[in-house]
Amino acid sequence: MNIKKELEAKAGTADGIYLNNLEIDPAAIRAIMINEVVPSDPSQDFYGSPDADYLKTTIPLFRGAGVCAASIQDILRMGIYITNAVKTPKTEYAIDKSSIERSLPYLEAELSLFTNIKVIMLMGDIAKKAFNMITKKWAGKNVIPAVSTYKLRNSEICYKGIRVMPSYIMTGGNILIEKSKVTMVKEDIAAMLEIIS
Repeated sequence: MNIKKELEAKAGTADGIYLNNLEIDPAAIRAIMINEVVPSDPSQDFYGSPDADYLKTTIPLFRGAGVCAASIQDILRMGIYITNAVKTPKTEYAIDKSSIERSLPYLEAELSLFTNIKVIMLMGDIAKKAFNMITKKWAGKNVIPAVSTYKLRNSEICYKGIRVMPSYIMTGGNILIEKSKVTMVKEDIAAMLEIIS
């Protein structure tokens, strides 16, 4: 199945929306990691060039979690799919609510493609916000409490039988600065791997 074609069939096409143009077996995916936002250059995204900026921080996080990963294909082979909550590149420092709302139909359709999911990891506040906007439609309330990620990391949050794990952003400059968050992301990835293995 091609992710981009499926999402365009379900949610339509729109200018400026970046979708993962990727052939994948959705039944093989057991975990989804939702990053915050697509990069302005699609070749720097997870499924872009082999030396993409997003992979320069993501691959070391997996290695730090004890995984022998050298590429996004290695991560996919473990049953882990990575996507972005916001499908339009940032134009300012902060991501506004309208960008999240514009991307929501695509993220919701994307999550529905995978039926064997055991874990959804929310990598950053924008991912948490987008996921809550989706789940609030069905649950009538936020699934992720409005509490700092630090306090939520070891909580057992479930939605429709899927373990939901809030964590920290895994791409961009911030992760390189805050070493304590890097350590916590590695621990969260290790915990996710334990659940899906």
